[in-house]
Amino acid sequence: MIDAAPLPVVRTVAELRAIVRDWKRQGLSVGMVPTMGALHEGHLTLVREAAHRADRVVASNFVNPTQFAAHEDLGKYPRQQEEDARLLAGAGCHLMFAPPAEEMYPEGFATSIAMTGPALGLEGDFRPQMFGGVALIVTKLFNQVQPDVAVFGEKDYQQLMVIRRFVRDLDLPVEIVGAPTERDGWGLALSSRNGYLSEAELEIARRLNGILAEAGVQAASGRPLPGVEREAYAAILKAGFERVDYVVIRHAEDLTPFRNDIVDAPARILTAAWLGKTRLIDNMAV
Repeated sequence: MIDAAPLPVVRTVAELRAIVRDWKRQGLSVGMVPTMGALHEGHLTLVREAAHRADRVVASNFVNPTQFAAHEDLGKYPRQQEEDARLLAGAGCHLMFAPPAEEMYPEGFATSIAMTGPALGLEGDFRPQMFGGVALIVTKLFNQVQPDVAVFGEKDYQQLMVIRRFVRDLDLPVEIVGAPTERDGWGLALSSRNGYLSEAELEIARRLNGILAEAGVQAASGRPLPGVEREAYAAILKAGFERVDYVVIRHAEDLTPFRNDIVDAPARILTAAWLGKTRLIDNMAV
């Protein structure tokens, strides 16, 4: 097997824009996959999807400080840019943009984005700084790359809804594509955080998918949602999780609650739960 050629890596906005400008002069379309690095097969699936939809693909690799709270350890987020570049090259990426923090947030940076709508509740309650930081960095990346299409994973479903909302609200000329969650052979959603789990914790984590699937079946059958959600909450704890931040069933389009507590439109079940110091999130269609 022949290894893919080394992936070009740029670290400044000026370098990035020069390359993208040349692509566009040639009439090539541009796809983008924003990431924070520590890539796994789930990320690579997004890159392959972007490559199906565009002539050239840019993947960003930037651990964004504005979406971390003071108590969250930004410094411990895994960083492996050399390995990430190798993986991206094999997945069909054409360029990795890996700027230092001062390139994205130079001294005196004073702009923020306030999000409501799908950013409220769920992750917004437990990580209130996150979606403003996501909206800010993704808007900057879209302005820098000016992609025709950008691909995000459905695993971070609320984030996907937030991005779709601000792209519509700000009239950004980019198509947002949501790609299905990649899972391991036991149904566990792939995540960089899975690497923090012990073997015993990993065995527990792999039960989460089945609990959500059963709750989804119950909700789709017309059972009142409060009862379905309570049973799913209890089942997650019984499986061995130490704490559940939430498990809810919401409208798939905008994450609003069902008015009559009965699923009568496309829905999504979403959860966040803890194993030791690791917080896992997952969701699936109902």
